[in-house]
Amino acid sequence: MANELSGRTIAFLTANEGVEQVELTRPWRAVEQAGGRPVLAAPDKGKVQAFNHLDKGEVFQADLSTGELKVEDYDGIVLPGGVANPDQLRTDEKAVAFVRSFFEAGKPAAVICHGPWTLVEADLVRGRTLTSWPSLRTDISNAGGNWVDEEVFVCPSGPNVLVTSRKPDDLDAFCSKLVEVFASGGAKTAAA
Repeated sequence: MANELSGRTIAFLTANEGVEQVELTRPWRAVEQAGGRPVLAAPDKGKVQAFNHLDKGEVFQADLSTGELKVEDYDGIVLPGGVANPDQLRTDEKAVAFVRSFFEAGKPAAVICHGPWTLVEADLVRGRTLTSWPSLRTDISNAGGNWVDEEVFVCPSGPNVLVTSRKPDDLDAFCSKLVEVFASGGAKTAAA
């Protein structure tokens, strides 16, 4: 990864508490190493308390609140997991509306672990194939999606290209694929 994302800004969307730290920091580093500019947004601007499974991790600073996000300012979006993170994020109407608008604009997204809960809330998995933490299988199926048990899965069959992974052990594949898809601007041919 060198400058594949040069000139591209990627939104990382989390709740203010509960994000799985490694699912935030590893993709963030991948975006930076590829020359992109990551931006952290949360329901409230300011502190984002990360977790290492159930133990408190580092505190990060959200650059923007979800209400300040504008689809046209970003070239890609990353939704990290952690159990509490997407469970809180999906109750934030502004976050859900932003994600829905982002997908409708055809811009690429990368979502890992429990992150698809926000997509379920926004009715964005219907007719899509994706992977996640295994316990979300029923939620995704009930929302009209097709769940697969794969390290990383790229779904080009909706309004945008969607990259998903199951867990922290999949981060190498997830980070590599999200850089590839974001570098293409979410072109459907890059997803194959």
